Amino acid sequence: MPEIANPAVPNSVVIDKLTKRFGAFVAVDHIDLEVRKGEVFGFLGPNGAGKSTTIRMLCGLLKPTSGHARVAGYDVGRNPEAVRQNIGYMSQKFSLYNDLKVIENIRLFAGLYSVPAQILNERIEWALSMANLKGQENLITGTLPGGWKQRLALGCAVLHRPPIIFLDEPTSGVDPITRRQFWELIHQMAEQGVTVFVTTHYMEEAEYCNRLALIFRGKIVALGTPTELKRDLMKGELLLVECEPLGEAVEVLQSAPGVMDAAVFGNALHLVVQDAAVAMPQLKSYLAERHITVSRMEKIRPSLEDVFVSLTTGREAAEERKP
Repeated sequence: MPEIANPAVPNSVVIDKLTKRFGAFVAVDHIDLEVRKGEVFGFLGPNGAGKSTTIRMLCGLLKPTSGHARVAGYDVGRNPEAVRQNIGYMSQKFSLYNDLKVIENIRLFAGLYSVPAQILNERIEWALSMANLKGQENLITGTLPGGWKQRLALGCAVLHRPPIIFLDEPTSGVDPITRRQFWELIHQMAEQGVTVFVTTHYMEEAEYCNRLALIFRGKIVALGTPTELKRDLMKGELLLVECEPLGEAVEVLQSAPGVMDAAVFGNALHLVVQDAAVAMPQLKSYLAERHITVSRMEKIRPSLEDVFVSLTTGREAAEERKP
């Protein structure tokens, strides 16, 4: 990819007490955040947590109720048009025109982003190469496989070489191989100095990010590298339990002594306990008394999904206990 030619700023995104209210409902609640230039930054949270509202404010599409945010050096409230000229955006829903040819979509977006005429052909060639569509320029976009469409959409989103790109669930609905290839493209852009701000529901994808923020009910509740979050946020130790019948086991374990949380993961259970060494013999006896057969029980390292579930479940329980 050619060198990114945009104004340099110390941090690509700087957020200070950013807030958005819709009537009495607080969608985004005084969040603070800084995202560095060239960073792949993951923004995670359950549905309704405030992710999309935050991104809409950062893209200059929604005015904050209070607080401030600067994107590529521009204030999102005071200068939203300058913000939009210096970012790329790609939504989880395919954003190109299915009834146009590949080349027609590229030329359309080049015009919308005011790509200079002197570099237009070079940018078109780059987009075709990145999407693996060289020689396929005249195909109707709607006939392309899903992974090719997403690569093409990414190419169109960065035709103007923005310093920052916002990706909202960019790999939704594509196969695992295409998903990995897409993330390789993301890291190639980051190596060229592009800041990538990405939301995803795939926890394995979150591992590819340099840092992550977890937003819950409008507030940022965790921030750090994937390693830091897995090390610091898991309250207790994690057990993998394979047993039969699984459904009955998860029900009885929810109220078992020493079990802080129990959830189904695939064909097994993940249990959060205070001390794995103490809990394992006790839980084996507890399950045997209830005629549940355990074929495997061992301590494992938590994944980001475990951390995500543990943190959000704990906060939901705390919110419910409030008067």
